[in-house]
Amino acid sequence: MHTTDASKKRRSLRLEAMKLEKEVKALAKVGQMEPAARTRQDEADRLKAEAEALKDKARLEDLHLWQMNRTKRTTAKDTRTYTYWMASWREGNSVRNVHLGSVKNIDAETARQKARKIKAESLGLTGSSAGAEPG
Repeated sequence: MHTTDASKKRRSLRLEAMKLEKEVKALAKVGQMEPAARTRQDEADRLKAEAEALKDKARLEDLHLWQMNRTKRTTAKDTRTYTYWMASWREGNSVRNVHLGSVKNIDAETARQKARKIKAESLGLTGSSAGAEPG
């Protein structure tokens, strides 16, 4: 998986949760520190849940948007070049390439939103997170 904003945040949340769990183990050995250990364990559980919630968002952000140039021969002497938005992402062991539309008709941000929506449908993720802006 490529590095995205959501994957970076998810990784930092998981690391923080692991640090808190390490502290919980150390505090559990000290008998009178049980309330502090419990609050740290609750915080670690909350961070783990938040990191797990970011998993789908990170998967949606992990796509590659690019332009494909296609040259067609219109007459015996004339050729025309058309440019299309394409998106690519991994599905299992293969890469899926999706045609999003002409560069003349849609801009990069619209193409990215359309790609996220198509990827969410193909991965079976909820549609509500597909249209969400990264942030």
